[in-house]
Amino acid sequence: MRIATWNVNSIRTRVSRVVDWMLREDIDVLAMQEIKCKPEQFPHDAFADAGYEVELHGLSQWNGVAFASRLPMDDVSIGFDTQPGFGKPLDDGTIPIEARALGVTVEGARLWSLYVPNGRELDNPHYPYKLEWLANLATQASNWMRDNPEQPLALMGDFNIAPLDVDVWDIAAFEGKTHVSAPERAAFTAFGDSGLIDALRSRGIEGYTYWDYQRLRFPRNEGMRIDFILGSPRFDELITGASIHREERKGDGPSDHVPVVVDLAIDTENDDDRPMFL
Repeated sequence: MRIATWNVNSIRTRVSRVVDWMLREDIDVLAMQEIKCKPEQFPHDAFADAGYEVELHGLSQWNGVAFASRLPMDDVSIGFDTQPGFGKPLDDGTIPIEARALGVTVEGARLWSLYVPNGRELDNPHYPYKLEWLANLATQASNWMRDNPEQPLALMGDFNIAPLDVDVWDIAAFEGKTHVSAPERAAFTAFGDSGLIDALRSRGIEGYTYWDYQRLRFPRNEGMRIDFILGSPRFDELITGASIHREERKGDGPSDHVPVVVDLAIDTENDDDRPMFL
């Protein structure tokens, strides 16, 4: 089974590119972030025509997460327990929960598509919200692994953190900014402390996953590594290959992120039923 994560930066803008890539790379399951649409606005037909079903959580033109899979998806979860909210209180006094987390189970593997809050600036209210969001997710992941250690678990998506200095083109350019601050990096380290494993770094696979559209960042390779697949020990045991698809940052109308892909030694019963494309 081949799974991937990709911050698509508006699925309506890039649907053809995303679906074409999925077919070309034989992707079984894709976790998407920043779909930027409500359910009724999602381009379902394009995915259905290619043989994929979709589960999504989108509330507006911002944020939004989704899965596209040509294998059955079960146990769909919108958000995770203890996921904090952000913004102006609703009429009932509760804080809005943003569309940033979606869980599904595919062929026994528990997969999460995650779009971690950006944090904006170190003195912005979004920054402590980001830290709380990460801490609560790390606790949840630890509980999931404790309660069901034999189930493969993967947290996939845009974490908006560059955990190491090598994950940015010039650490000096980020002094006093988010994504590289000590509290954010500590929050990311907590996932490893709980037992989750970076599917690519643990296999010696390095490279950026994001390049800003401004200032010729991509031609200059001034990028960041902020998209990850973090797997439980059981998930990690199943991995037979992993890669960053850097070429998807090229061409017309790319996302500013590229896909991260892992191959799993999970046999699927639907292989013979998959649509064939030349």
